[in-house]
Amino acid sequence: MGARLGLIAGNGKFPFLVLDAAKAKGFEVVVAAIREETDPAIERRGAVAVHWLSLGDLSKLIETFKAAGVTEAIMAGQVKHKQIFSAIKPDWKLAKLLLGLATRNTDSLIGAVAKVLAEEGIHLQSSTALLEPMMAPAGVLTRRAPSDQEQTNVTYGRAVAHHVARFDIGQTVVIAEAACVAIEAMEGTDEAILRAGKLMQSLHGEASTLSRELTVVKVAKPNQDMRFDVPVVGIHTIETMIKAGASCLALDANKCLMLDREKVVAAADAAEIAIVAEEAPHREATHKA
Repeated sequence: MGARLGLIAGNGKFPFLVLDAAKAKGFEVVVAAIREETDPAIERRGAVAVHWLSLGDLSKLIETFKAAGVTEAIMAGQVKHKQIFSAIKPDWKLAKLLLGLATRNTDSLIGAVAKVLAEEGIHLQSSTALLEPMMAPAGVLTRRAPSDQEQTNVTYGRAVAHHVARFDIGQTVVIAEAACVAIEAMEGTDEAILRAGKLMQSLHGEASTLSRELTVVKVAKPNQDMRFDVPVVGIHTIETMIKAGASCLALDANKCLMLDREKVVAAADAAEIAIVAEEAPHREATHKA
């Protein structure tokens, strides 16, 4: 039997990429699929086993991995914030954990889950450990570099986004003419971008030149825990930007995962959208509950 790796799979394409990369490196993958989030197609991806769990089944997750001989695991794919804080039905172990949290943001909750798993002999690895080549490299990634106005938006947006990310509110802001149009919260990145687009259209009309100057800035949290909740963009991000009338996307270099990078860049080039990645500023470690 080869080395076993547990995969806690959320929604989207990320879990599939991690599963494929793990198999390519010779791991036998045991998937814990979240019933409310995971694409059922995960069952046809070649894992040695797929176990379906509901949000809140922490005890069952631990029992499942222990029974399968899993001591190393990866979290991959999002769990919607509103699912975590409204749809979750905690078992006794998770309920006890929740009662002990000083704050109930995503970082503190998942960080506490990671601590409980470690106490049970199951250690979480970085969710990007197998996907380093897919991290956004520093520099301009598209044919077109940001215009002067877009670069002004990027500089301002990165300052705002890094400040907001410190509080685990969201990791994306949408900027127009150095003014913050939208900040991502529980609704997610795509909805924040669309909200900004609708707002600009209502203010300036559908054909507004200003609406094409929307700049989307997505950053990592200070001292981002790469075991979970890594910033991710993909082809759908570009499609959403087109709908909203956004013309520039700025990312944190080596901290943001680009799914299908070649397709993302090609789609951006076709829409004359600029993509640029810059190194995140160094920050001191922050306390997490």
